[in-house]
Amino acid sequence: MPLDDRHILALLKDLDDPDHTEVPRNYDHAEARARFDKLAARLEHQFHCICSVDRGVQDASHHGTIVIPAAATASGDRITITVSHFGNLVAMTLGNPGSYDEDEELLLLESTDRRRIDDELEALRYVAVSEHLLHKRYDGVGNLAARHPRKHPPTWWDRFFDYL
Repeated sequence: MPLDDRHILALLKDLDDPDHTEVPRNYDHAEARARFDKLAARLEHQFHCICSVDRGVQDASHHGTIVIPAAATASGDRITITVSHFGNLVAMTLGNPGSYDEDEELLLLESTDRRRIDDELEALRYVAVSEHLLHKRYDGVGNLAARHPRKHPPTWWDRFFDYL
């Protein structure tokens, strides 16, 4: 069952650790990679396509991205799945992150696409987080403003889904 925004924000704050900004304490890269690869394979099967998969992410708080091509979606645009290193968090965005505002995405993201992705995320114990919720101002315990001088103020997206 998906968490509501209040519970997601509480989870984000709970996962925030100023001493471990890139990966959480006790992070198991091999396990995270295996699950990420399984998600990519399941999405390819679900959408009958070859997804673009970025596994080469470094110096970031996210593990990688999976892009379902537009031709395979009912929505008519690509869908980008960004997997965080933290708390099994996943951000799903129509197009590239930041392409659509919340109302546009609600209108344009077909429920069949959403349901297929949500089923795969749930099967692998990922927690889906709205991209739009992640654009709220970061008010956690870390000093992200110093790490992100180009962005003022930093957001929860910066904390869990961006390059550090």
